[in-house]
Amino acid sequence: MNPRNTGEIPDASGIGNVGNPVCGDIMRMYIKVENNIIVDAKFKTFGCGAAIATSSMVTELVRGKSVEEALSISNKAVAEALGGLPPIKMHCSVLAEQALRSALADYYRKIGKDPSTFEPKDDTHQHHEHRDET
Repeated sequence: MNPRNTGEIPDASGIGNVGNPVCGDIMRMYIKVENNIIVDAKFKTFGCGAAIATSSMVTELVRGKSVEEALSISNKAVAEALGGLPPIKMHCSVLAEQALRSALADYYRKIGKDPSTFEPKDDTHQHHEHRDET
Protein backbone atom coordinates (compact mmCIF):
# COMPACT_ATOMS: atom_id res chain seq x y z
CA MET A 1 0.00 0.00 0.00
CA ASN A 2 2.94 2.32 0.63
CA PRO A 3 5.75 1.66 -1.85
CA ARG A 4 9.19 2.84 -0.79
CA ASN A 5 12.16 4.03 -2.83
CA THR A 6 10.28 5.21 -5.89
CA GLY A 7 12.05 7.48 -8.34
CA GLU A 8 15.41 7.70 -10.03
CA ILE A 9 19.06 7.92 -8.98
CA PRO A 10 20.61 10.50 -11.34
CA ASP A 11 24.18 9.21 -10.87
CA ALA A 12 23.23 5.52 -10.65
CA SER A 13 26.00 2.94 -10.71
CA GLY A 14 23.70 0.58 -12.60
CA ILE A 15 20.28 0.71 -14.24
CA GLY A 16 18.21 -2.33 -15.10
CA ASN A 17 15.26 -2.36 -17.46
CA VAL A 18 12.91 -5.30 -17.83
CA GLY A 19 9.40 -5.72 -19.06
CA ASN A 20 6.79 -8.11 -20.24
CA PRO A 21 4.70 -7.03 -23.21
CA VAL A 22 2.09 -9.73 -22.47
CA CYS A 23 0.95 -8.32 -19.13
CA GLY A 24 2.35 -4.81 -19.61
CA ASP A 25 4.58 -4.68 -16.51
CA ILE A 26 7.69 -2.54 -17.02
CA MET A 27 10.35 -2.06 -14.33
CA ARG A 28 13.40 0.16 -14.16
CA MET A 29 15.73 -0.41 -11.20
CA TYR A 30 18.51 1.99 -10.14
CA ILE A 31 21.36 1.05 -7.82
CA LYS A 32 24.13 3.16 -6.29
CA VAL A 33 27.25 1.19 -5.32
CA GLU A 34 30.08 2.46 -3.09
CA ASN A 35 32.96 0.18 -2.03
CA ASN A 36 31.08 -2.85 -3.37
CA ILE A 37 28.04 -2.09 -1.14
CA ILE A 38 24.66 -1.08 -2.56
CA VAL A 39 24.03 2.14 -0.67
CA ASP A 40 20.87 3.15 -2.49
CA ALA A 41 18.24 1.57 -4.71
CA LYS A 42 15.18 3.08 -6.37
CA PHE A 43 12.66 1.97 -8.94
CA LYS A 44 10.08 3.14 -11.43
CA THR A 45 7.46 0.56 -12.33
CA PHE A 46 4.53 0.68 -14.68
CA GLY A 47 2.29 -2.20 -13.75
CA CYS A 48 -0.13 -3.70 -11.29
CA GLY A 49 0.04 -3.42 -7.52
CA ALA A 50 2.03 -6.66 -7.23
CA ALA A 51 4.63 -5.36 -9.71
CA ILE A 52 5.02 -2.17 -7.69
CA ALA A 53 5.13 -4.05 -4.37
CA THR A 54 7.80 -6.49 -5.58
CA SER A 55 9.91 -3.65 -7.02
CA SER A 56 9.69 -1.79 -3.73
CA MET A 57 10.60 -4.88 -1.72
CA VAL A 58 13.68 -5.60 -3.85
CA THR A 59 14.98 -2.09 -3.21
CA GLU A 60 14.49 -2.63 0.52
CA LEU A 61 16.17 -6.07 0.51
CA VAL A 62 19.19 -4.95 -1.50
CA ARG A 63 20.20 -1.84 0.46
CA GLY A 64 23.32 -2.38 2.56
CA LYS A 65 24.20 -5.63 0.81
CA SER A 66 27.35 -6.31 -1.15
CA VAL A 67 27.05 -6.73 -4.89
CA GLU A 68 27.63 -10.48 -4.44
CA GLU A 69 25.01 -10.76 -1.67
CA ALA A 70 22.49 -9.01 -3.92
CA LEU A 71 22.82 -11.86 -6.39
CA SER A 72 21.28 -14.23 -3.84
CA ILE A 73 18.02 -12.26 -3.66
CA SER A 74 15.52 -14.53 -5.39
CA ASN A 75 11.97 -13.98 -6.49
CA LYS A 76 10.87 -16.41 -3.76
CA ALA A 77 12.61 -14.27 -1.10
CA VAL A 78 10.83 -11.19 -2.47
CA ALA A 79 7.44 -12.92 -2.37
CA GLU A 80 8.07 -14.23 1.17
CA ALA A 81 9.11 -10.77 2.39
CA LEU A 82 5.76 -9.49 1.14
CA GLY A 83 3.91 -12.21 3.03
CA GLY A 84 3.22 -14.18 -0.14
CA LEU A 85 1.74 -13.49 -3.55
CA PRO A 86 -1.16 -15.12 -5.36
CA PRO A 87 0.12 -17.68 -7.91
CA ILE A 88 -1.04 -15.51 -10.80
CA LYS A 89 1.18 -12.69 -9.51
CA MET A 90 4.38 -14.68 -8.85
CA HIS A 91 5.66 -13.54 -12.24
CA CYS A 92 5.93 -10.02 -10.79
CA SER A 93 8.51 -11.24 -8.25
CA VAL A 94 10.46 -12.89 -11.09
CA LEU A 95 10.43 -9.59 -12.98
CA ALA A 96 11.70 -7.72 -9.88
CA GLU A 97 14.57 -10.20 -9.47
CA GLN A 98 15.43 -9.77 -13.16
CA ALA A 99 15.37 -5.97 -12.87
CA LEU A 100 17.88 -6.20 -10.02
CA ARG A 101 20.10 -8.60 -11.97
CA SER A 102 19.92 -6.30 -14.99
CA ALA A 103 21.03 -3.31 -12.87
CA LEU A 104 23.90 -5.36 -11.41
CA ALA A 105 24.97 -6.44 -14.91
CA ASP A 106 24.91 -2.79 -16.03
CA TYR A 107 27.08 -1.85 -13.04
CA TYR A 108 29.59 -4.58 -13.92
CA ARG A 109 29.74 -3.39 -17.54
CA LYS A 110 30.41 0.17 -16.35
CA ILE A 111 33.34 -0.92 -14.14
CA GLY A 112 34.78 -3.19 -16.84
CA LYS A 113 33.89 -6.56 -15.32
CA ASP A 114 32.17 -9.50 -16.99
CA PRO A 115 28.42 -8.98 -16.43
CA SER A 116 27.44 -12.58 -17.20
CA THR A 117 27.30 -13.40 -13.46
CA PHE A 118 24.32 -11.09 -13.11
CA GLU A 119 22.58 -11.57 -16.43
CA PRO A 120 18.96 -12.47 -15.77
CA LYS A 121 18.31 -16.17 -15.55
CA ASP A 122 16.01 -17.92 -17.99
CA ASP A 123 13.13 -15.57 -18.44
CA THR A 124 10.22 -17.56 -17.12
CA HIS A 125 8.24 -14.31 -17.04
CA GLN A 126 8.25 -14.09 -20.84
CA HIS A 127 6.82 -17.60 -21.06
CA HIS A 128 4.26 -17.10 -18.28
CA GLU A 129 0.77 -17.73 -19.51
CA HIS A 130 -1.16 -14.56 -18.80
CA ARG A 131 -4.68 -15.13 -17.56
CA ASP A 132 -7.30 -12.46 -17.32
CA GLU A 133 -7.92 -11.69 -13.68
CA THR A 134 -11.48 -10.46 -14.07
